[in-house]
Amino acid sequence: MSDPLVLGVESTCDETGVALVRGRELLGDVTATSMDKYARYGGIIPEIASRAHLESFVPTLNAALDKAGVDLHDVDAIAVSAGPGLIGSLTVGISAAKALAVALDKPIYGVNHVIGHLAVDELVDGPFPQRFVGLIVSGGHSNILAINNIATDVRELGGTLDDAAGEAFDKVGRLLGLPYPGGPHVDRLSQTGDPTKIRFPRGLSAAKDKERHRYDFSFSGLKTAVARYVESLRAQDQPIPSADICASFSEAVNDSLTAKAVQACLDTDCDTLVVGGGFSANSHLRALAAERCAAAGITLRLPPLRYCTDNGAQIAAIGSALVRAGVAPSSLDFAPDSGMSLSQTVMP
Repeated sequence: MSDPLVLGVESTCDETGVALVRGRELLGDVTATSMDKYARYGGIIPEIASRAHLESFVPTLNAALDKAGVDLHDVDAIAVSAGPGLIGSLTVGISAAKALAVALDKPIYGVNHVIGHLAVDELVDGPFPQRFVGLIVSGGHSNILAINNIATDVRELGGTLDDAAGEAFDKVGRLLGLPYPGGPHVDRLSQTGDPTKIRFPRGLSAAKDKERHRYDFSFSGLKTAVARYVESLRAQDQPIPSADICASFSEAVNDSLTAKAVQACLDTDCDTLVVGGGFSANSHLRALAAERCAAAGITLRLPPLRYCTDNGAQIAAIGSALVRAGVAPSSLDFAPDSGMSLSQTVMP
């Protein structure tokens, strides 16, 4: 008997994603993005994002079904992002998924979008080990999770106390006058700079913070340090060494992320680190994580670049894990939760 066919719907921010997964096999995955609409504003406009989801959902659904070679009536269960995310964007995806669930008389799972960033790795590298540590890095999250079962037992060990890593990168990009979104441009510039040129601070690195905030991050002070450095150069009418600033800033961020993630693995006796989220596409994060995991004897699982950004595959993947684990589906009256706890995989 074949595994159930799970339809995943993603709409937390500016990507409309639909995917179909059977077991741990991805059959079809299509994503539409409205990112180009926001360059003139320098950031996401929630109302525009919500309207874009409305316009994109049906074409994206049809394209995913065609790519998977299945009919809508072949679907056994539906998974949809319930949070965290923008309320308007979440509402569009949830409403569409609920309509499908009712029309098809199929169970629905309102799932945690962030945990989905880790679950998608099973579609690439196969089943997870019994226990592992997850590092979530994106525009809205920088968190370390202890995972005994991706469907039923996820515990947050720590997270950012202020800015997320991806958010900090975007803000530094804006500070340097780089196009929106700034993160990828900062990453590219950093590859041509000297990461040792400027010693930017590491948040929560003081002795008093090392135990109290063992698995937490703080990037607002680092962002401020970069701003003050740039302002001082401009005040003296000196050239701005953008490549060196980006490289040194990237080194500070990724040093903190990888050091604490590896420490969490050692502390919890886990031999596997899974990294996910939009910022996991960052070139220096990937290189430094690989270097430090290899030195510590830890297996590193990183998603291919196509799965770093928001997509339907991650939602179908966590939905499939929930179905395999025998977790009860969500009730039809669940609501979007913009602040959904990272210790909660699915809505009741």
